[in-house]
Amino acid sequence: MESELSVRDVLTTEYVGVSESDTVQDAVTLMREEHTGCVLVVRGADPVGIMTEWDVLGLVAAGRDPAETTVGEAMTAPVISIDPARSVTDAATIMARENIRNLVVERDTELRGVVTQRDVIAAAGSFQATMTPPRTTDPESSAVADQDRGDERLAATTPRGELDTQAQLQPNGGDEYSTQGVCESCGSLADELWDANGQLVCTDCRTV
Repeated sequence: MESELSVRDVLTTEYVGVSESDTVQDAVTLMREEHTGCVLVVRGADPVGIMTEWDVLGLVAAGRDPAETTVGEAMTAPVISIDPARSVTDAATIMARENIRNLVVERDTELRGVVTQRDVIAAAGSFQATMTPPRTTDPESSAVADQDRGDERLAATTPRGELDTQAQLQPNGGDEYSTQGVCESCGSLADELWDANGQLVCTDCRTV
């Protein structure tokens, strides 16, 4: 039986690509349309950088005009890549070490896709579920299982921002992580994000 998931099992092949000469404003419009937190910057078929919502926030905070700034000026480069045969654990380790949330997946210089922090978290949850032993009738073990389910229910009602802070995962580019981010539904900047149906959304969109 497979003991660990590989990057190949969880990578996203349908990434959103832009060029260095595109404006940040055009790239952000595309990010919102495609409901993605990052775009891969390609030169021909070669990935040369990545631009995330954090790069955009940093640019705006610096007072620069997204309509007059190119993606090449705002992107994080060079990209950090990983082979699809590597384990998901390896991907998580690299993300933590490099303070990033996205890895480019390449095999023999051929672009295969992107693996994100969300892919890694989702894969870890799915793998843990498949490895959970059958429910036992032993009273002591049942009590422990009930406590675990209670912890899971508590986690499910905790704002996504708090969970991310507890995990101590950093945004791409090494900026200090906060609960603030861009809502993937309405595109607005929110102080707190929630996980709703696989999307990070603001409080207003979560209640819709």
